Amino acid sequence: MARRTKLEARETRERLLDAAQSVFRQRGVTRTTLAEIATAAGVTRGAVYWHFKDKAALFHAMCERATLPLDALFERAGETASTAPLATLRDLCVGALQRLAADARTQAVFEVIFHKTELVDELADIATSHQDERCQCLGQIEAIIRRCAEVGELAPDIDAPLAAQGLNALMVGIMHEWVLDPSAYDLASAAPALIDAFLAGLKERPPRRATRAMPRVRAKTIVA
Repeated sequence: MARRTKLEARETRERLLDAAQSVFRQRGVTRTTLAEIATAAGVTRGAVYWHFKDKAALFHAMCERATLPLDALFERAGETASTAPLATLRDLCVGALQRLAADARTQAVFEVIFHKTELVDELADIATSHQDERCQCLGQIEAIIRRCAEVGELAPDIDAPLAAQGLNALMVGIMHEWVLDPSAYDLASAAPALIDAFLAGLKERPPRRATRAMPRVRAKTIVA
């Protein structure tokens, strides 16, 4: 009986997440109420509060469910980055784009995140969480780029933080625009070429760390 109850609770939670994803996508996060999500899921509003403290917690859980596979990509990248960092970076980026192209749930959630969310009022704390996750992602990418420089795959004086910002902007920009119109092009097949173009630029014309100019020393006048 306990196992059945636990299974039913899990199924209810998944229905709520599915309903939130659908209603958020239709109406936007700010304009959606928990009562509307409960109705779409076929449960009472009390059932929503049983699983989630508030709409922000429900929104966070919906995002987390879709991004867990992407988190797994980063974890696997950490295991291979020391020996083949550039190939790891390429696989990480291509894999993330191809995951988006292949998974309808990820597409729906990214559409909500990019285009149907205002991180204000009750969702203000989510903005802080997203910023923390962004900084963590940038840190991981930067570490791989630094490793590329250490093993000679990229220039030793590459500006790793700036390169990481550029690659992150490319990835976010592709995802942001593609979910608006998935029919524009085949993202899964285009992903390798999109990433290779950027990595080729890092090899040939990388951003370089600014060299600090040495202070000019004024020669002393020797008085006889």
